[in-house]
Amino acid sequence: MRNFNKKRIWRSILESWPVLLVLGMLVLFFAWSVIGFLGKMAGAVENRQLVESKIVELEDQKRKLSYDIDKLNTDAGIEASIREKFGLAREGEGQIIIIEDSKEPESPESSSSGFFSFFTRWFK
Repeated sequence: MRNFNKKRIWRSILESWPVLLVLGMLVLFFAWSVIGFLGKMAGAVENRQLVESKIVELEDQKRKLSYDIDKLNTDAGIEASIREKFGLAREGEGQIIIIEDSKEPESPESSSSGFFSFFTRWFK
């Protein structure tokens, strides 16, 4: 009978409102922590994807730069680079220089034949 009374006392203590309130607050605290952790984990996954894409870009850039370095180690590559940068030509070659027209094309509004355009042309 004594064991039964001891179990009954512990059960009444554990089932009391203050103890249940404290346990409920602990459960809410842990749930809030888990939700915060999941948010941080999602951010980490996003950051990882950004870093992996940046790594791919840098590897492509590294391959391109290695190709350019290998190209510049040859005489033909050096010549092509100098011709491209400075606009030089070999002997006997000619260069074509394209100059853009500085005149602006006449707008269709000024060439239209309307009532007011007649007066604006007349007073010009």
